[in-house]
Amino acid sequence: MEEIALRLLKTYGILSLRYLAFAGPLYLLFYVWKKRDFFKFKIQQKYPDNPHIFREIKYSFLSLAIFATVGFSIFLLRKNGYTQMYTNFSDYSVAYFIFSVLAFIFIHDFYFYLTHRLMHWKPIYPYVHKVHHMSTNPTPWAAFAFHPLEAIVEVSIVPIMVFLMPVHPYTILIWVLYQTGMNVLGHLGFELFPAGFTNNWLTKWSNTSTHHNMHHKYVTSNYGLYFNIWDRVFGTNHPHYTEEFEKVKARTESLRDVKDVDNGTASVEPAFQ
Repeated sequence: MEEIALRLLKTYGILSLRYLAFAGPLYLLFYVWKKRDFFKFKIQQKYPDNPHIFREIKYSFLSLAIFATVGFSIFLLRKNGYTQMYTNFSDYSVAYFIFSVLAFIFIHDFYFYLTHRLMHWKPIYPYVHKVHHMSTNPTPWAAFAFHPLEAIVEVSIVPIMVFLMPVHPYTILIWVLYQTGMNVLGHLGFELFPAGFTNNWLTKWSNTSTHHNMHHKYVTSNYGLYFNIWDRVFGTNHPHYTEEFEKVKARTESLRDVKDVDNGTASVEPAFQ
């Protein structure tokens, strides 16, 4: 029992450090060190207050505990031969490994869209998804700020995939890094992509910080995670998404030469005052 507890604690520690490595530097850069310089990139022209941020952090690390428990459970299942996971690259080709990574990402994207829309169903929303939407002006710490029930839904894609198809542990690692990065970027609160990104035939299929920020602000649209495919297919993009994206970029350009904003004297609500 002690060995299991130590292994579980180690898993939680690894997940926590990984999350800190993604969310921490971006939060410090955009919300603390350079918040005055980067204010012109802020999608919503205000900063959240401290209780808002502390709530996101609290729920994120609670979610990580649930992720760690599921991850450790999968380790035990694999050890006893109950999954399709493999550890020898020679068992499958390099081409299959690449395919499995892409399949994991695309299947998860569709899974996320479907479960996300389900969690917005009125009988479910107050009990599962409302906690996440308390972040109407999200920061990077909102990426995993879930109610425990939602955290279970979010992490369930992993056991589904290890039972569905052969996957290498590195497949899961690459997916974890990708989804963490995209989640943090989606909740960043700053738009970093260039003007025209949502209209370009190639890049319009990728989601942006503006896309997910609008979901937190308006709630009833923009359900996608990585790609802007399913929102387009099912007609759930916010009707003014592209317009809002370009408005943010136009404001960014117009503020470049505004001295009081560049000097940090604009009227904002700074976090961690």
